[in-house]
Parts: sequence; C-alpha cells; structure tokens
Amino acid sequence: KSGETIGIIGGTGSAKSTLVNLISRLYDVTEGSVKVGGRDVREYDIETLRSQVAVVLQKNQLFSGTVKDNLRWGNKEATDEEMVHVCRLAQADDFISQFPSGGQKQRLCIARALLKKPKVLIFDDSTSAVDTKTDACIRKALREFMPETTKIIIAQRTASVEDADRIVVMDGGRIMAVGTHAELMAANEVYREIYTSQNKAGAEE
Repeated sequence: KSGETIGIIGGTGSAKSTLVNLISRLYDVTEGSVKVGGRDVREYDIETLRSQVAVVLQKNQLFSGTVKDNLRWGNKEATDEEMVHVCRLAQADDFISQFPSGGQKQRLCIARALLKKPKVLIFDDSTSAVDTKTDACIRKALREFMPETTKIIIAQRTASVEDADRIVVMDGGRIMAVGTHAELMAANEVYREIYTSQNKAGAEE
C-alpha cells in the first residue's frame, strides 16, 4: 500500500534485487505481472515510471564535481535549503567537509534520491556501509519526512527491516513468507535463523 515500508531479506542469490528491478522495468517479467498503483508496469510510459521510482544501490555512483552537482542530479531545481534538509535526513550533513568513504557516499546517494521526492523509494542494500545507529536514524527520518512514499528496503541484516510494516523472506528466487518481524520470528525458520545468527550474543543471553 502507498506509504508502507516493506523489507526484503534473504541470502545471496535469493533474487531480492531481481524482484525490485522489475518495478522500474530494468527488465520485464516472463510470467505474471508486477503492478504499481494497480496497473501493470508495462502499461506506463517508461520515463514517467522511472521518474517516480528512486533506487539507491549498494554501490551507487557519484560524479566528479561538487556535492551540490551530485545532489542536483536527483532534482535539478533543488534549492540550497532543500539540499541541506535532505543531507540532514540522510545523516550526511556532518561529514561533507571530510569526504569521502563508502558509508559517506551511500548517505549522499540517499540524500540525492530524497530530493527526487519519488512515489516509490527502493534501497538495495544501500545502508550496508553505515553503522546500525545511522541506519536507524535514516529509517526514522524517512518515516517522518516521506510518510506517503512507499519504501522498499532490501537488506542483509534483520535490524534494517525489523520495524517495516511487512517483511518478505526470499529464498532461491521464491517468496517463502511475508509478515511482521514478530510473525516471522514465530513462524518462519529461515527468518529466525538469519536473525539468530546475526544476534548470537543477545540470543545466548
């Protein structure tokens, strides 16, 4: 539903990225359909579709040029105030002067996607290079700043999706289960194993 946060979790090769690439039509389905707003994505003008979907990848590209040049790639009409605001939301405002490490690049790419004000925002493992505290701050900012934007978060770590409205568990190219963190912990062995292996210290206590 519009405004929901959906987590997608699963091991390497479980087709998490393939699933979201179908939304912006980087390729099309061979069977069935992918619908956005109740319409098959193949019915949309591809430029219109892609202008409403922002994707932040694990290894996003920055261009040579200034921070402002990079941000304006998300929205060339953006004002200075808007750029400062999205950098704060993406937890990027504190480091711009000491640029750049991997986690810093990711935060700037997140800020750039926010400037686009998309209807669908996809994070493809794009907070993996930031610590869990920063990750949580970014998710909180997204909830508050973009309540009507649908957020899809592909993650390796369960901490990145625990507070999602629903989590999709993928394995071997199939959706194994869908539910909240609590529902999956109670009923899905794959999810429980991922969670337990990542939280061994807590589990042993």
